[in-house]
Amino acid sequence: MWRSIASNALTLFIVLLVVAAGILAWGREEYTGPGPLTDAICFRVERGASLSQVSRALEAQGAVSDARIFRIGADYSEKAQLLKFGSYLIPPGASMVDVLASLTEGGQSTCGREVNFRIGVNAADVVLRELDATTNRYVEVVKFDPAVEALPQAYIDVVEESDIRFRVTLAEGVTSWQVTEALKRADFLTGEVAAVPREGSLAPDSYEVDKGSDRAALLARMTTAQEQILAALWASRVDGLPYATPEEALIMASIVEKETGVAQERRQVASVFVNRLERGMRLQTDPTVIYGVTMGQGVLGRGIRQSELRRETPYNTYVIDGLPPTPIANPGRLSIEAALNPDTTDYIFFVADGTGGHAFAVTLQEHNANVARWREIERTRGQESQTGVQGE
Repeated sequence: MWRSIASNALTLFIVLLVVAAGILAWGREEYTGPGPLTDAICFRVERGASLSQVSRALEAQGAVSDARIFRIGADYSEKAQLLKFGSYLIPPGASMVDVLASLTEGGQSTCGREVNFRIGVNAADVVLRELDATTNRYVEVVKFDPAVEALPQAYIDVVEESDIRFRVTLAEGVTSWQVTEALKRADFLTGEVAAVPREGSLAPDSYEVDKGSDRAALLARMTTAQEQILAALWASRVDGLPYATPEEALIMASIVEKETGVAQERRQVASVFVNRLERGMRLQTDPTVIYGVTMGQGVLGRGIRQSELRRETPYNTYVIDGLPPTPIANPGRLSIEAALNPDTTDYIFFVADGTGGHAFAVTLQEHNANVARWREIERTRGQESQTGVQGE
């Protein structure tokens, strides 16, 4: 009898082992295999939410097949306490492993709403946008200029939400004064700015910030970024350039930045100015004249006057020899690259060609023909003639 009981117990134990193994295999497959989502979703983890709450919400939204398996997997992988509040994009078919990684490893929301404070050459604006999880593209909710408009209600309604992301974006060619003045109007930043940073010392880029970040600390980040960019590109510059210091290269880069918005032209424009410096010719470039008038405090908003072209300022390159004393804007990486690795050309003149780019010339005769074509384009368009054509 005891032998029969022992045999039955052993059989039952084996059956239980087989069942347990099957359950484990099924659970592992559910945890690591493709998930049930057919469309991407933006899943929000509330601040202070427990693993149980998150697991149930994931199951309710169809992101995981079984909340218990997700919870067990999180406990087993020792990630149960690593949940980060925010909004996270979960793609179609994401496994529970992938979902857990999204909610614990990133540290920054990957979907939801974002406020982008954009500082441009002509104006600054605030854009509130939201990621459409189905298309993985941002959709603009509201846009406004904080200098002239009150905060829209759509912005007020969401700006206090815990998972909203903030960023500050600098366009290439903005001046340090423009950046400093604009940041004063960023309502999600705090702190005072004691002084305007040196011209050219801020790196145009997009900077993610926390709500309540210090303005001076943000400017310091921008300065450090520009220092690193300039140091790296200066170390890899081509030989024989007419710059004694990285600062002179930065001055040249700022001129290139203001002269052309066409990326593929930057090295050509830089080559013109390098050639002129090497031949002892004045640079004769309008943006430096404009900076001598405005000192970077806003946009000139009109054509350059003949009296301004003749006025002797440290920045008027129709009057002074060589480079101006400081940069005239904050150049981006591509313009710094162009200044330190210009094209090899014989060009010493250029003028607008009517397409947004420029026509380059080696001789004065060629340049005069290009200028004549540009003047005709201006007349056809009914525009006021710009007197400060480079090289005239």
